[in-house]
Amino acid sequence: MSEAAGGRVRLRASLDGPEGAPVLVLGSSLGTTSELWRPQVGALRRHFRVLHYEHRGHGGSPAPPGPYTIGELGGDVLGLLGEFGVQRASYAGVSLGGMIGMWLAACAGDRIDALVLCCTSARLQPATLWTERAARVRADGMAAISGQVVERWFTPAFRGRDPATVARFVTSIEEVEPEGYAGCCEAIAAMDLRPMLASVRAPTLVIAGAEDPATPPWHAAVIASRIRGSRVQVIRGAAHLANVSNPGEITAGLLAHLAAPG
Repeated sequence: MSEAAGGRVRLRASLDGPEGAPVLVLGSSLGTTSELWRPQVGALRRHFRVLHYEHRGHGGSPAPPGPYTIGELGGDVLGLLGEFGVQRASYAGVSLGGMIGMWLAACAGDRIDALVLCCTSARLQPATLWTERAARVRADGMAAISGQVVERWFTPAFRGRDPATVARFVTSIEEVEPEGYAGCCEAIAAMDLRPMLASVRAPTLVIAGAEDPATPPWHAAVIASRIRGSRVQVIRGAAHLANVSNPGEITAGLLAHLAAPG
């Protein structure tokens, strides 16, 4: 894959599922790959053509020099829709993936049928948290922050009962290109999506983990207060990667919201 014209980046991506089914785009959290959606993808593929993509610097996608913006990351996804010939799709995103989903639904609303925002925020401050993290991974590599970050993704109870999954996510974040991760951190640092949320018209479900230290439920409440007709689902016993720790509840919520048949 290589950088595309107009500042867009050709991301690593795949599209599979029943021919003629509606398309569902899945956006992952910062520091993870599309493997994040493993607990849901089997059920989703029965009803949708699923478009997985990898953020810049993640999962084999290129990592041009940062900083990036959320609009640039959203533009990458619009480029993918064009490459695959997809005119309209639903979109579900975790954390950074959800931020990109909000941008898409606000700025390219004619392309988005329905929206699921999981463990995300329209503005995630302080900016220094993100700029300092970007500087650290550029200087010292991903292993310098991997343990601390992954600890916030899962509750202590989950880490105790499933250390193998936790270890898998530590390995995953350490395989991310530092420049891609840093550029995405800088996009989050500069982001304020709140003013554009009133323009979102796609039916929206906002999911929060009750024990999420990164984007606590009040972030979901802020989003829902600005998107007309949206609703909030809080997952008890879940931290930031709720779809991994509480897969059944997230899968059921996705299918119900996206109105998958049967």
